[in-house]
Amino acid sequence: METHFSTTPFGRRPMTLGMISSQVTARAVSKDATVHKWHVFQDIKDARIALGASDRALAILDALLSFHPDTALYGDSELIVWPSNEQLIRRANGMPPTTLRRHLAVLVECGLIIRRDSPNGKRFARKGQGGEIEQAYGFDISPIVARAEEFKELAEAVRSEKKAFRLVKERLTICRRDIVKMIDAGIEEGVPANWGRVQQAYQAIVGQIPRTAPRQTLEAIAEDLEGLWAEVREALESFVKRQKVDANESQNGRHIQNSKPDSKSESENGLGNKDEAGGNVADTDNIRSLPKRELPLGIVLDACPNMLWLVKGGGGIRNWREFLAAAEVARPAMGISPSAWEEARTAMGEQQAAITIAAIYQRQDQINSAGGYLRSLTDRAKAGKFSVWPMVMALLRAKLDASKTTGTGAEAAAVDLETAGKIVRTESRLEISDALRRSLDKPGRGS
Repeated sequence: METHFSTTPFGRRPMTLGMISSQVTARAVSKDATVHKWHVFQDIKDARIALGASDRALAILDALLSFHPDTALYGDSELIVWPSNEQLIRRANGMPPTTLRRHLAVLVECGLIIRRDSPNGKRFARKGQGGEIEQAYGFDISPIVARAEEFKELAEAVRSEKKAFRLVKERLTICRRDIVKMIDAGIEEGVPANWGRVQQAYQAIVGQIPRTAPRQTLEAIAEDLEGLWAEVREALESFVKRQKVDANESQNGRHIQNSKPDSKSESENGLGNKDEAGGNVADTDNIRSLPKRELPLGIVLDACPNMLWLVKGGGGIRNWREFLAAAEVARPAMGISPSAWEEARTAMGEQQAAITIAAIYQRQDQINSAGGYLRSLTDRAKAGKFSVWPMVMALLRAKLDASKTTGTGAEAAAVDLETAGKIVRTESRLEISDALRRSLDKPGRGS
């Protein structure tokens, strides 16, 4: 007795080597094999890219598996389902018939199902006298059992690769975050280091990260970042260790300034020599004797001509507003943190802080840590022991000395220094300090 459960013509379809391979694999399945069809289906979904199956094809496979009544599939059982196209379309969320046929072909090519064609190309099942199915034509899902271990291995490999990719992205994120925080800490705390170079190195590495990249590329970038991380970390740890040693050697627990002549600390790599009062304002015994009026902009620019490099278009600086804008450009170029700049502006006033920035920028090649040096001057300003006058005059003195050596510009430099000196002498109502007087009255001034 023959019973037709559905009738759907297949048409004439070519046989491929992939189909033959799938049939051979299905025939080799062990009769004792047993799998959970939905567990295997999950492995297939995870390994779909390696198998070459699309999302739509897997939706059809899901529907086909649902037509088999048992959850457990056995190697010795009949594993053929014969749903009509209409039934498949309903269970596959209503995809068009042409799409259904195309993705059924994908499942066959991937070796996930096998077509069992009837003589007339229709899908149906024939029952015997007892009502049991003797012969069925449709889709054979026995590869689900035969290739279950293969699907599992592929899925585990895909999961491992996804995990490795996720871990390397986490490494990149954590490393980038830590480096940025350590650079900020180094600048904030005045750790002597070339933080501008470190920031450039960091930007160069992270600039290599593409929007989409294989795991191997990200691994290489992560290694470069971790190398920079170790370098920055070592600089910070070395500084902390030195601070602890200095604290242990000091009776008051605080190392203010290294007075050794050959020291490379920021205090003695400041603006000029100690005798010229170029930043060692704490040694000036009568800072209040300095004039209260503001420094003329022309004198400041003569002492700090490098500020003109920061003007867009190569123009000059015509007023204090443009001078403050140039200082805003110089500050990050020297690695001075926003907090150190804001603290200096609060303690000194905006204009005085900008002049200080200009003076530091003029001599930045002689300063290990511009940020640390600015903080030191800010502390002195808070204690009323700092003025920009000695700094600017020290720069003018250095300019005069340099012009004498080169033989050019000596007269203009002497006039600038003389003008500044006259302002100090005219407006100071108290006796100026010996250190400042020596700075103003060095032999050769005005020559």
